[in-house]
Parts: sequence; C-alpha cells; structure tokens
Amino acid sequence: MKLRVASLTAFAALLATAYQQSGGNLMERFRTMSRQNEERGLAEPFRGVTAKGTVEPGLFTIKSTGVTTEPVRKAAEAFLAALNEDQRSRTAYKVDDAEWRKWMNQHFYVRQGVSFLEMSEAQRESAISLLRASLSAKGLKLTRDIMRLNHTLGELNNNDMEQYGEWRYHITVMGKPSATEPWGWQLDGHHVIVNYFVLGTQVVMSPVFVGSEPVIADSGKFKGTVILQQEQNDGLTFLRALSEEQRRKAVIEVAKPGNNNVGEAFKDNVVLDYAGLAGKDMTAAQKKQLLALAALYISNMDDGHARVKMEEVRRHIDRTHFAWIGGSNDTSVYYYRIHSPVVLIEFDHQRPANLRHLAKDPAAPNRQHIHCVVRTPNGNDYGKDLLRQHYLAHPHTD
Repeated sequence: MKLRVASLTAFAALLATAYQQSGGNLMERFRTMSRQNEERGLAEPFRGVTAKGTVEPGLFTIKSTGVTTEPVRKAAEAFLAALNEDQRSRTAYKVDDAEWRKWMNQHFYVRQGVSFLEMSEAQRESAISLLRASLSAKGLKLTRDIMRLNHTLGELNNNDMEQYGEWRYHITVMGKPSATEPWGWQLDGHHVIVNYFVLGTQVVMSPVFVGSEPVIADSGKFKGTVILQQEQNDGLTFLRALSEEQRRKAVIEVAKPGNNNVGEAFKDNVVLDYAGLAGKDMTAAQKKQLLALAALYISNMDDGHARVKMEEVRRHIDRTHFAWIGGSNDTSVYYYRIHSPVVLIEFDHQRPANLRHLAKDPAAPNRQHIHCVVRTPNGNDYGKDLLRQHYLAHPHTD
C-alpha cells in the first residue's frame, strides 16, 4: 500500500513537472510570437494612418477644451499609489516610450504593466476607478463586459483560465499624471485595448480596440452579457437608408469570405485611401445619421471629451467616407468603416478564432466574433501630434 501511494505521488509529481514544462514551453512560444510581431510592427518610426502615405498637416492643435481632466489625473495618482514598489516599477513608463505602440488583441501576447489578475481587491478597485474616471458609463460597461466575456471564452474552452479569463488585462501609465504636462495610460488585453493620452484639458483616446468572441454569452457565469449589437445593427440600418445610387458607391465588395479590419495591432502606419460614399454626397439627414453612428464609438470616452471629439469629426463631415463589405440581409456578415482626416472607425464580423470547435463553418466570418477599431489618422494616435507640438514649444532635455 505504501508502495502504491509512493508510486501515485511520484506519478502526480511527474504530471506536475510535465505540466510546468508544457506551460513553460507555451510561454516561451508566446514570448517568441510577441517579439516577432513587435519587431515587424515597430520596424519603422511612427507616422500614423494616412490616406496617401503622407500626413495631412494642421489638423490638430494644442488648445483648451474647457473640459477638465482632473478626475482622470487624480484617479491615476491613486492607482499608482495603491501599487507596491515592484508593481509601480513595472507599470510606469516615459510619456514618449515605445510601449504605447506595444499592444495586441490576441490572447497570447506578452503584455507589460500590472495585471488585474495579480492585484489585490483594493488595487483592482483603484484600477477600475481610473477606467471610470476616463470613460463614459457606456464605455466602462463595454470594457467590463468584454473582460467578462473573456471568462466565458475560457468556459467554452474546457474552463481554460490559463489563457483566458476576466482579469487577464494589464495597465501601464506613460509619464507622470499632471495638470499641465503630457501623460497617459493604456489598458491592454484580449479584445479590449484603450490608449488614453492627456495634455492639459485635451484627451486623445486612440487607438481603441473592442470586440469579443463570443459577443453574446448564452451560458456560464456571465450568461446574458451582450455587446456591440447596436454598432452592428445601426451600421446596417445606415446602409439601408442610402439610395440605390449611393449604395453602389458605399459597397466596395459584396463577398466577405474573411477578416477585413486594417487598423489593428502594429498597423500604426497603414496607408488606407478613402473609399465608399463621401459625406458631401449625402443628404443632411444622412450626415446626421452617419455622425450618430460614429458617436456610438466615440461616446465610450467620458462625455465631455466625447463632445469635443465629435465637434472635430463634424467639421470634416463632407470628407467623411462610409465603406461597406458584405451583405445587407438581417443575418448577413459584413465590415464597414467610417473614415475621415480625423477619425477611422472599423466594424468587422470575423472568422472564428478560439471557438472554431463550436462554429458551423470554422472558415467563415460569423456574428459571434466582432472586432472594432477606432484610430486618429494623420499622426495623432496616442496623442503623438499633440506631444510633438508640445515638445516644440517646451523642449525637453531628458
């Protein structure tokens, strides 16, 4: 009996060792994949999303918006104060650090900063308070729901919480939170990335990535969680509101066999020409409807700064293009984008990725996997154009 127990103990130890080695190898593979993606994505200096390969100048200026950023600053200071010394050292970066550009949607990406998973309850609440101060109630709910759906994804993969889970998200802080100097923060994790740059009373919240697989939880701990249905349905409603002639311009491809987003991770310098139907060719009612569609995405930032951003978008409405790929039936899968000199918004039904084993067709896009991206073209993602202007006016020696 003692021999049997000893044998079982040895076998258990062997299994544990094999599991650890497997995990180690998996982690090393993730590190290698992350490093390769970073090397490719950061091979050239930041320029920004452009229509022709060159930045259109004069679109962004340093100014007072009249909207306070003090709640965000105070929340960031409280978050940093709640961390221990080691966590703070792993979370704090310079305001112009390349860490801004090191984000990726995929679950395997090796992220920097402090993870919600390692935080105490008090630290976690402090981190969520930073999100609450920076985002609208709608934006906070969307962010938290995406995190919860990542737990659902784990449940649907044999309860794999090693790769998925609600708290596998990281926060980094760039620069020192300040009322006058540039700084910001980043949330990075599977299916939700938020880059939030602050300079005085100005905020640039981009790039932003939101999505999920699944987008509707039919079972599990967070059953009933649903995201991105209005963004999906209102896009289709807008397409259907166009005349036949307008629709012929807007629809750039009828078939949608794959994924179509172009502005995802490590695509900071993507060249994307304007396509589809231009705002100048829309009626006043259609322009209003298009702005309301854009506002669905922009309103994820706090209400005051969302209004500021929408004013910026509105000024360029005649140059704003709406493009569509895919069908227009109630069950169709599709991609659409809203693209102007100051905003790029993409919505995309994606192929199954981590739920291929449950998909009717593992190779075809479906409505349970959605990716959305918001960017600021012409050099102001991550607030980089504002930071450039700030440095010109206030040279830094460090």
